Amino acid sequence: MRPQVLLFFSVLCLSAALGQVSYSIPEEMAKGSLVGNIVQDLGLGVKRLQTGKARIHTGDSTEYIHLNKEKGLLVIKEKIDREALCGQTTPCALHFQIALENPIEILQITVEITDINDNAPVFEKEERRFEISESAIVGSKFMLEKAIDPDIALNGLQSYTLKPNDHFVLKLHSQSDGGKKVEMILQKPLDREKQEFASLLLTAVDGGEPQRSGTMQIHIAVLDVNDNAPVFTQHIYKASVKENAVTGTLITKVSASDVDKDSNGEVSYVIGNSMRSISKLFHVTEDGHIILNGLIDYEKAKKYEIDIEAVDRGGLSDSSKVVIDVGDINDNSPVINIISSSNSIEEDSRPNTVVAAMSVNDPDSEENGKVRCVIDKNIPFTITPTSSNFYSIVTDSELDRERSSEYNITVTCSDEGVPSLSSSVTLTLQISDVNDNAPVFESSSYEAYIVENNTPGLSVFTVRARDADWNQNARVSYILEDSSANGVPVSSYVSVSADSGVIHAVRSFDYEQIKDFHFRVKAQDGGSPPLSSNVTVKILIQDQNDNPPQVLYPVQTGGSLVAEMVPRSADVGYLVTKVVAVDVDSGQNAWLSYKLQKATDRALFEVGLQNGEIRTIRQVTDKDVVKQRLSVIVEDNGQPSRSAAVIVNVVVADSFPEVLSEFTDFTQDKEYNDNLTFYLVLALAVVSFLFITCLVVIISVKIYRWRQSRIMFHSNLPVIPYYPPRYSDTLGTGTLQHVYNYEVCRTTDSRKSDCKFGGAGSQNVLIMDPSSTGTMQRIQSEKSILDEPDSPLEVRNV
Repeated sequence: MRPQVLLFFSVLCLSAALGQVSYSIPEEMAKGSLVGNIVQDLGLGVKRLQTGKARIHTGDSTEYIHLNKEKGLLVIKEKIDREALCGQTTPCALHFQIALENPIEILQITVEITDINDNAPVFEKEERRFEISESAIVGSKFMLEKAIDPDIALNGLQSYTLKPNDHFVLKLHSQSDGGKKVEMILQKPLDREKQEFASLLLTAVDGGEPQRSGTMQIHIAVLDVNDNAPVFTQHIYKASVKENAVTGTLITKVSASDVDKDSNGEVSYVIGNSMRSISKLFHVTEDGHIILNGLIDYEKAKKYEIDIEAVDRGGLSDSSKVVIDVGDINDNSPVINIISSSNSIEEDSRPNTVVAAMSVNDPDSEENGKVRCVIDKNIPFTITPTSSNFYSIVTDSELDRERSSEYNITVTCSDEGVPSLSSSVTLTLQISDVNDNAPVFESSSYEAYIVENNTPGLSVFTVRARDADWNQNARVSYILEDSSANGVPVSSYVSVSADSGVIHAVRSFDYEQIKDFHFRVKAQDGGSPPLSSNVTVKILIQDQNDNPPQVLYPVQTGGSLVAEMVPRSADVGYLVTKVVAVDVDSGQNAWLSYKLQKATDRALFEVGLQNGEIRTIRQVTDKDVVKQRLSVIVEDNGQPSRSAAVIVNVVVADSFPEVLSEFTDFTQDKEYNDNLTFYLVLALAVVSFLFITCLVVIISVKIYRWRQSRIMFHSNLPVIPYYPPRYSDTLGTGTLQHVYNYEVCRTTDSRKSDCKFGGAGSQNVLIMDPSSTGTMQRIQSEKSILDEPDSPLEVRNV
């Protein structure tokens, strides 16, 4: 019959609140077969599986189930053999977890594997031989080898048949482990003389669909006279052994007796279990001692049941069962499996954020299997149990990357056995940066100095700020905040390099115009959103000796002379005058000193070094010259020093008329005279040009009118006078709105003459030439009119 696989799919348990789901599938399903749809059963979205990097965690066991994240389906990855996976254990189930990230979530999945009839009963030996005495009484029992069927329940071994059955029948005995002991019972006496040898066929049949079977050939040789079979002292023997017992350890002793004598009463013991694992772990000696022959493990098998057969020389036998309980010792350390973990976590993560999930198993039992997990102290993490054997590592306080950028979290799990065994695992967790620190300047304020007359673009000062964050969040840019100094935008004074924080002067500074100013520089990081801080920078302009002293008194003008009078009766120390000067520089650059550079009579005057006072140093006499000329140098204290010169005119006289007689003889500076001459020549040239232009216009107008009058005269037409625009009849003769006068003033020195033009008529003019010795007054004279009655121009002679 062709085997068929029937898929039984059922969701046995579904609890979305706990994230658990159970499925049931038959064994031997083909690869790719559907197990379940976790998207529907757990209420998850396919997108959640993909973004959460869903994966199956099975610990150290083989991964039989595959997760299709695109569809949310669990499918068969490897063909499952229930017998290889669980043996006779029921129920048989696969337990695994589906781990999700962002946030971390663990889903418990249980898949029960149901049995199918894929194995036929099998005898370990293909044949069995018996030597039976012909004197064997009816009812004699002969123990047969049990067939092995790895399947369970209905698919497992169900019954035996024996053919032909002329002398023997089968009898089955149920045992505590669920198996059946098979005995062949003699129901008809044997007669060696009729039949010395007999061949029987033992067939084992299961209850599956289709039904499967296995056979063993039984060969019987009929012997004479051994009519008593061995008999065990107990039907069941019980013993115990620790799982760490060494090979050769005596477990227990069985005993069977045979009332026959001599060789027929000699009994030998054999292990009747057909399972190879039993024969490898235990063996029985001829005197009935059961010896440990291999290593046993409580975590693999907690109990062993051994069938012991006692056989005499006549082939008669009896059987008994030995039940061996394996005692657990604390020989297994806890096994830590990291199901899911994060490599990094942001420093602003909230408390109780899960960073790792793990399972911890200890195969030992009772106290030896109880596990307690702890992590290192003095770190902002804690470990909490989430369910049986599952733990989560979560944050329990705020994180700060600037304090610690990485944590090595060591998890230590210990059992409660004596002595206690432990295991540990270390997780490395990086703390990723968030922009939670603003840049901090090295100082709360800055002062910088720059010497005036600097070159534009000169580096003045550098501000620096540090940001405790990392990478882009720590990249600092410097910005000049908008403000003004002395009503001028500060950006016209300085600029700030965005990358380096270097402050450059945009312009050349003048200490005399601005002595200091302040502004604010903002340091801004590259985070999102950016954080910033600012600092006040004060720039102090340092003075440079770039200004010479300025003389305030006596005033030096190009067109006038100032003279100080000293009476001839002046005594020694007489204060003639005081030279007053200032220097707009500051400090040492503005300290002034006065020196007498030249003098008509150096022995008569002196200048105060600090105050600039000019005093006589001897008695004035009649022999002293009336006109005294002093040249005073005013010098500052800068490096290099700058100076200014002033001419002080002194007249030694007792009365003003005496002064006037000599006053006009003072010579003027050549530079002033040259300038005055240039302006006079220029003024005369302009006046001459205007005069010639007016003459040309007047002549042109007269010729035009004369020609018009001639045409009118010959045409006998009435004469209508023509008046130009804005015409006004002034005294009946002019066409200009006002009479303009050209005035020329002359002095005794032609180089000092003045020329004025464009003044309106009908006014009194008082002119005083400061370089002359007198005052000239001119009163408007009577107007004179040109001979021509229609002349458009009036000229005023001076």
